[in-house]
Amino acid sequence: MEGEIEKFIKVWISAILGLCYCYYIAARIPKGFLRLLSLIPILFLFITFPLKISSPNLVGYTSFFLVWLGTFKLLLFSFNQGPLALSPPNILHFISIASLPITPTQHRPTKQNNTTNKPKWLLPLKVLIFAMIARVYDYNEHLHPYFMLVLYCCHLYLGLEVVFAIVATPVRIIFGFEIESQFNEPYLSTSLQDFWGHRWNLMVSRILRPSIYDPVRRISTCFMDPSYAMLVAMLATFFVSGLMHELLYYYVIRVPPTWEVTCFFVLHGVCMVAEVATKKMVLRHGWRLHPVMSGLLVAAFLIVTADWLFFPQLLRNEMDKKSCEEYAIVIDFFKSRLPLHVFKSAH
Repeated sequence: MEGEIEKFIKVWISAILGLCYCYYIAARIPKGFLRLLSLIPILFLFITFPLKISSPNLVGYTSFFLVWLGTFKLLLFSFNQGPLALSPPNILHFISIASLPITPTQHRPTKQNNTTNKPKWLLPLKVLIFAMIARVYDYNEHLHPYFMLVLYCCHLYLGLEVVFAIVATPVRIIFGFEIESQFNEPYLSTSLQDFWGHRWNLMVSRILRPSIYDPVRRISTCFMDPSYAMLVAMLATFFVSGLMHELLYYYVIRVPPTWEVTCFFVLHGVCMVAEVATKKMVLRHGWRLHPVMSGLLVAAFLIVTADWLFFPQLLRNEMDKKSCEEYAIVIDFFKSRLPLHVFKSAH
């Protein structure tokens, strides 16, 4: 684990140096093709950095922060768009905005504030449930596969919630920024549109909209009706999301892609397009499904399709077990470096 942490630190130091180049040199190049050309070496490095790490958890978060968020933000920055186009006052702010899921507090919308005002007891409860799930994996041979599937979903969601909560405090103190709200209680979703657009992985939605959805919709409007252009843009966004997930899976698992996860996102894109079209027709007649019923249908659809297409590649390579084992190793790693009297005083 010590070797993996050293690799992790080296990767992030290299990434920070690359972002310094973007701030001091690339930012002075006129926006457009020339700036994009100047950023290509950094984009290439960001894409290759996760290959230097083997730890499932460390490579997972590194690839999400650098390859997904970082590269997309830099691509938008090439054309003076996105969060980096807000002219961060100094290099520290630029680096933090480029490589972390954060936004300047002064630009944070009111709606986002509402999603972050959650009961104080909610996060400790999620941490407790996450720890319990890690322990339950020891007995997975005696549990029903469908019950384990629900645990995998909870593990993915709660793991991300806990990590972002841990990162949020130092980022807020050092940089004066807020961690972007990644989730808005996704288990309360009443439709696929609500789940993907307003409750799940919101930072990705905020990045994909200006980089994929808006350009595709704008171009498609030149050839078709605006309502159809919107549906095409939605499908394109889900397709790109699927490809990015395939790339993240490769970083974590290191096996050739099976394209199952791409099919998962394309399927959800098609179903979401159908849902939006159906809503328009149904609402004209004043009929609406009860939120409880629609929420149960959405949850069932997500679980079934995730079991079919999203999780199999992870489970075949036992990434759930490896991830939990790594959490235990990290805890033991830090315990071994704490003074002995800390443990004596705890007892």
